[in-house]
Amino acid sequence: MAGVQTAVALREQGWTGEIVLLGAEPHQPYDRPPLSKAVLLGKAEGSTLDVDFAGLGIGLRLGVQVTGLRPDKRLVETATGQLPYDVLVIATGAEPIPLPGGEAEPGAEPRAEPRVHLLRTLDDAERLRPVLARQREIAVVGAGWIGAEFATAAREAGCAVTVVEAADRPLAGALPAEVAAPMAAWYADYGARLVTGARVAAVDENGLLLGDGTRLRVGAVVVGIGARPATDWLAGSGVELAGDRSVAADDRLRTSAPDVYAVGDCASFPSARYGTRLLVHHWDNALQGPRTVAANVVGSRTAAHFPGVVYDPVPYFWSEQFGRFVQYAGHHSEADELVWRGDPAGAAWSVCWLREGALVALLAVGRPRDLAQGRKLIERGAWLDRTRAEDPSVPLKSAVL
Repeated sequence: MAGVQTAVALREQGWTGEIVLLGAEPHQPYDRPPLSKAVLLGKAEGSTLDVDFAGLGIGLRLGVQVTGLRPDKRLVETATGQLPYDVLVIATGAEPIPLPGGEAEPGAEPRAEPRVHLLRTLDDAERLRPVLARQREIAVVGAGWIGAEFATAAREAGCAVTVVEAADRPLAGALPAEVAAPMAAWYADYGARLVTGARVAAVDENGLLLGDGTRLRVGAVVVGIGARPATDWLAGSGVELAGDRSVAADDRLRTSAPDVYAVGDCASFPSARYGTRLLVHHWDNALQGPRTVAANVVGSRTAAHFPGVVYDPVPYFWSEQFGRFVQYAGHHSEADELVWRGDPAGAAWSVCWLREGALVALLAVGRPRDLAQGRKLIERGAWLDRTRAEDPSVPLKSAVL
């Protein structure tokens, strides 16, 4: 998404030079969110992006694996040779973290039975589709966003699903305990079993062995324990990486190498809004960031003293899981107060995070209007009246001081 949107935005913003888009996969560029939903359930054959690459003069080179970068020579190294560049945009995304000892490595055939799967690419989804169609018993490792979405699809397909999570609650790495805890009940409500505080010791021909000796006899294992920036190919390039292995872009999405930008899941950027460096692994970031990159590439080439366009968005994402539409905007780690809107045991509720009275993040479950209004309020840095904000019958925009 980030690479395609950058190429399209460059044309929209007036770039007339050659544009070459490299992709490791052999498929036409596609959208990822449908992979855990329509594609996985056989309701769609794919999710190819509706972009007229030829008409826009964008050269597609598919099935090309990038192996290195030489900023001093302005060369990209690939498995089939070197490519020169004037401007380079790194949009290599993220790769799923494999289960230690689980034989699930990206692009590799697993050797253990039951088969271990990752879900990141179109090929991953197509390999999993017949597993769901056969209504196998499935273990999902990881109760994060992708684990919940896959468990939802597997239950809709009629599979028996057990979700194994090392932490004591779902979404432990994404949300505080008091917010994530009510979500644990969603699994049972949807007919899935959630096992928390459980680490995987081994995957073998007898199933999944947990650290406490419990064995789950399943026909397939799906791993959803997170993703990491796909930046190993930058080793030795001199491009600065952050501690999380993301490309350490600046507030204009420029890297430490001249005329090299980074965008999407592989890049982190400093946020003045939140006072920290953000690494955002979500679709909206791969849609919004490219517009900033394109503006800075074109502006730096057409204006003598171009200051650059700053990228400091309000992060946003959504998830469809267990019959619920979950949306999140902002960044809550620096918040000092939490305000509930509605009963978390119900079908629709929201949570607002405040910092010194100002709204900095919001989670909405089945309340899209809260999200839409809250996102705008976060952008404005609006202060909320806590009493009115706690009343779910009061529109959030009417709770502003």
